[in-house]
Amino acid sequence: MKTIKTLSGLLILLAVFNYTAIIAQSVKSSNRDLEALQKEFLSWKFGMFIHYNMGTYAGVEWANGKEDPLIFNPSHLDCNQWANAAEAAGMKYAVLTVKHTGGWCLWNSDYTDHDISMFKNYKNGKGDIVKEFTEAFRRKGLKVGLYYCFPLHDPKWAQYSTLPIKDYEKGTADALGFIKNQFKELLTNYGKIDILWIDQFASLHGGLKLGDYKSIKDYIHSLQPDCIVIANNSNNLNYTDIVGYEYPWSKKLPPKDNSIPSEVCDKLQQGWFSSVPLGEDSDPIIDADYIVNRMLIPLNANQSTYMLNCAPNDRGVLPEKVVKVLEEVGKTWK
Repeated sequence: MKTIKTLSGLLILLAVFNYTAIIAQSVKSSNRDLEALQKEFLSWKFGMFIHYNMGTYAGVEWANGKEDPLIFNPSHLDCNQWANAAEAAGMKYAVLTVKHTGGWCLWNSDYTDHDISMFKNYKNGKGDIVKEFTEAFRRKGLKVGLYYCFPLHDPKWAQYSTLPIKDYEKGTADALGFIKNQFKELLTNYGKIDILWIDQFASLHGGLKLGDYKSIKDYIHSLQPDCIVIANNSNNLNYTDIVGYEYPWSKKLPPKDNSIPSEVCDKLQQGWFSSVPLGEDSDPIIDADYIVNRMLIPLNANQSTYMLNCAPNDRGVLPEKVVKVLEEVGKTWK
């Protein structure tokens, strides 16, 4: 009887301990020190946006998901080269488009076949560009971020979905479960992710309902409380941790005497992707003086970071002219 009572007591203590641990995690997730995270983010000042995905090979800005996966065929993909260029420019963080409009995932996802496993001309479908990217930039001491585009569920854009079209037509697509499962992969398999940069967050078609995005954001923070979530073009701090300005699209910058932590993203080249129709390697269209003196320094002084898109070419490397501009930026800024 004594043994049974002792065992019973131990079981109760374990149950209490587990419950306490769960409550502690819940409190940690719900009581994020957002002000401290925002202050840390602003200290990074300058980042690299990296649009590299199927659009690089299809020659379009918005891939439609119907591309032949065999066209994804980089001959010299080198994330270390990207990281070296970012370091030379004085950048402190980088964000890679791991899932853009076409739904092609740059990692092997358990929840869709529309991923890197279909890129048979790259490491025979066994590559993992998310892993290559995060490891290369961390080796340089740089923060890592992932761009993720929500499925576009409006019938007009149904072809951009990563979920079966027939499920959209039936209204049975589990977009919420799909997105959460993919974020679980990204936030549990690749170490600390400093930023999740979310595009099309306001999509409410094909299974997503009002309130689902907030549920997704809370889920992200339950997995990694310190991960900064940026909802593209949102100025509502219930939706985004940092107010985002997509400058090439909106032509808007933070207001004078801005007091809200913000980020402005911009393009070094003509397109977000380095695509053939935009010219060989899509040469830079702005120079170091513009980047440093017209954008970076004034934005940093106005409670904002500056994230500059630098698009690798179809060989998987940053074009020589892009690297040269970034080197000049580093020298000018110093």
